[in-house]
Amino acid sequence: MLMQVPAGQTKIRIDKYLAGHIENSSRTKIKNAMNDGCVEVNGKKIKANYVVQPNDSIEITLPYLPAKEDVKPENIPLDILYEDNYLMIVNKPAGMVTHPAYKNYSGTLVNALMYYMGDGGESLPKLNGDEDDGGNERAGIVHRLDKLTSGIMVVAKDEDTQRRLSKLFSKHDIEREYWAVVWGHFKTKKGKIEKPLGRNPRDRKKFAIVESGKHAITEYEVEKEFDFTTLVKLRLHTGRTHQIRVHMYSMGHPVFGDLDYEGTVPHGVQLTSSLKHRINNLLELMPRQALHAKVLGFTHPITGKPLRFESDLPDDMKALIEKL
Repeated sequence: MLMQVPAGQTKIRIDKYLAGHIENSSRTKIKNAMNDGCVEVNGKKIKANYVVQPNDSIEITLPYLPAKEDVKPENIPLDILYEDNYLMIVNKPAGMVTHPAYKNYSGTLVNALMYYMGDGGESLPKLNGDEDDGGNERAGIVHRLDKLTSGIMVVAKDEDTQRRLSKLFSKHDIEREYWAVVWGHFKTKKGKIEKPLGRNPRDRKKFAIVESGKHAITEYEVEKEFDFTTLVKLRLHTGRTHQIRVHMYSMGHPVFGDLDYEGTVPHGVQLTSSLKHRINNLLELMPRQALHAKVLGFTHPITGKPLRFESDLPDDMKALIEKL
């Protein structure tokens, strides 16, 4: 695998950089690959503490991967905000993958749910996927959050509830509010982004604004401005993969710390040596996209009761905002 570091990339340790760019990876896996001589920069083998430079050429030889194994229950703590006989509301931490996938069959939300149910997850429905890709979901997952995005998710506990929840999501009868720290300042305090999203033709792991893509609408509202960043509230009218991250990037306001969409590259700021140092410290403090799913509201698909949940910002985002 070959990777080219963007010209405007700020300095960051290569293990952090690669962990954010390679799906289902971790800094430990990256370090092991480096120790095995599987990572080269500009044709030379490097150590995990190497600092990525603009325009670096990185070559990674992925080690042998074992065949897919059965997904097993794991005793992973869950932050449960609400639960009844039909569904659960959980607060997913950043770093947790939603469901098992290639190279990542443990440590996921699904593994935790299977253990929590106490029957190996047998009572949880095996589902037919979300509105974006129709993939084979498991264990009641109705929608997803990216690995490095934190926040609220709903989980169905039976197939009927899953079908009804999926219908709410497909009709967009769900209140979803995210908070993010993004680069730069907005010309208007409120606005709507309506741009179609699809796979990036140059990198299938990423998404982009494409004419033939799926309809996507995001509303934004400025919550607070800082020197060179903004805390913004975002409301989803559709639920496309990477929607907020790509829409913000398309506006010239990438989510701070987003390794996939230039969120580690300063935007809308005149750099000085002292400011570069400050930004590097902030990126060390927030080595992921500063994005949190804060609010989830909907009508209970079985009881008809209106439900609305809100979660506090995680500690890393609080620390970033305090420093800003």
